[in-house]
Amino acid sequence: MDLDEEYHKWHSPAAGRDFEMLVFGKGGYPVILFPTSRGTYYQNKDQGLIETARCFLENGKIKIYCPDSFDSESWYNKSASPAERAWRHSVYDRLILEEVLPRALHDTGHSRVAVAGCSFGGYHSANFAFRHPGHVGYCFSMSGVFDIRSFTDGYYDDNVYFNNPVDFIAGANDPALWQMGIVLGTAEHDICRGQNEWISRLLAAKSIPHWLDMRSGRDHDWPVWKEMFPLYLQKIV
Repeated sequence: MDLDEEYHKWHSPAAGRDFEMLVFGKGGYPVILFPTSRGTYYQNKDQGLIETARCFLENGKIKIYCPDSFDSESWYNKSASPAERAWRHSVYDRLILEEVLPRALHDTGHSRVAVAGCSFGGYHSANFAFRHPGHVGYCFSMSGVFDIRSFTDGYYDDNVYFNNPVDFIAGANDPALWQMGIVLGTAEHDICRGQNEWISRLLAAKSIPHWLDMRSGRDHDWPVWKEMFPLYLQKIV
């Protein structure tokens, strides 16, 4: 049986252009699921990640929102200056905050969302959650990266700082951070393992509860993420 699926396209005031998104499920706790680096709004469906959440979707426990990425215009845009890349990501953050988030909350009647993503989508989920903890009840980052400075060629400004979790988390003091359900999924042979261990230490230093889920013998790829995602969704109550 096909899952309930909706396609949305609108002119984004933040981006100044059309933006696309897929939505799965009839209702339940809203989950914003980001694609991997330069991925599309349909990537998580095509890679089978949405299918792993079928029982949660069919039972009305969650509703998943899959926005398009901005990476080709921001961090991965080598034709733009580092300042422009960082600014463009701040535009994306505003788009999610002002356009995707309100739609998800309105649709479901909930006051907070869960955010999730794999690889660079893990960065997006954690960055958004830690920047806007009052809006986020759960953060499920799978093989995420948390230091964005490799994309800025040595350049640094406020847009870099406030989109670089390993920098700004030390000064974060919103009480909602201590109430958030945070999972950092990684693997023994994950290329992002070190970054997950790093952000885990930073969270631990502030006594922010979280789970560093280290998968033995596994790698940085879709099979392990498809194991992680439904397990983490069980934490939504």
